[in-house]
Amino acid sequence: MNCAPQYRPLRRRLAGANLYLVGMMGCGKSSTGKVLARKLGYRWLDADQVLETAAGHPIPALFAQEGEEGFREMETDVLRQIGQWHSCVVSTGGGVVIRPANWGIMRQGVVVWLAAAADLLLKRLRQDPAPRPLLQCSDPARRLEDLLAVREPLYAQADMRIVQTGTMTSEAVAAAVLTSLATSLPPGPREIPPRGGSP
Repeated sequence: MNCAPQYRPLRRRLAGANLYLVGMMGCGKSSTGKVLARKLGYRWLDADQVLETAAGHPIPALFAQEGEEGFREMETDVLRQIGQWHSCVVSTGGGVVIRPANWGIMRQGVVVWLAAAADLLLKRLRQDPAPRPLLQCSDPARRLEDLLAVREPLYAQADMRIVQTGTMTSEAVAAAVLTSLATSLPPGPREIPPRGGSP
């Protein structure tokens, strides 16, 4: 995959390290991930889609069949598989930060938190027809606030944080990620553990 010329020095410094996008549902991990992958010449992966393909069932069905704990175990297995590849932008599920084992995998790359206020997340989720198992309740706004209270301290462990506003496009968020990467990475190539090829 071709890297945009202006980002070739950054790609060399990344040395194939994966980028893991974390954040709450509705924060734009998928749309931003696609833009980042295109600009860096990386492969884009949606961890939930990889899980659905491997399991042969959609996420809501897996939640119903396995319960949240069973689903989280499957999520870790998929993340472990993705961690064997390189040069990927990975859009993770919103709850991936809950399990310490997942951090061990993601720390082999660069973890980026796409942060957004609760009202912006709720607005986006109401416009998105995709089913969200954890919001299937009588008060989704309260449930979202509760999830944020638990997860935000975990998201804060990411290597970098990008704060979004309602006016930012996916292109703008991706540009902010790339700028942050360029200023925070050391000047030379990263030293990363040997892994398999790209998917």
